Amino acid sequence: MLIVTGVVEVAADGVDKARAAAQAMVAETVKEPGCLIYEFSQVLGQGSRFRVYEEWRDQAALDAHFATPHMAAFRAALGEVGVISREIYRVVGGEKQPLG
Repeated sequence: MLIVTGVVEVAADGVDKARAAAQAMVAETVKEPGCLIYEFSQVLGQGSRFRVYEEWRDQAALDAHFATPHMAAFRAALGEVGVISREIYRVVGGEKQPLG
């Protein structure tokens, strides 16, 4: 399993469009083989920041995701919303265990 996580910040006037693009992206991505979890959320108190959290079966599933039409559409939408910053990381290895 691998995890993708991070934050994307958009211009204040692009928040609604970014939210709509993220909702469309989630609706399609969760149908992909190898997608275990795919979530976007707005950071409370910082409405122009979105957190992404993903879990993928393996790198091949993530690579296939990058090649989908909905990923291309999402990237195009992000190009229109005024991305201020984007910090996305891939975490590989380890075992998922309950905390506490």
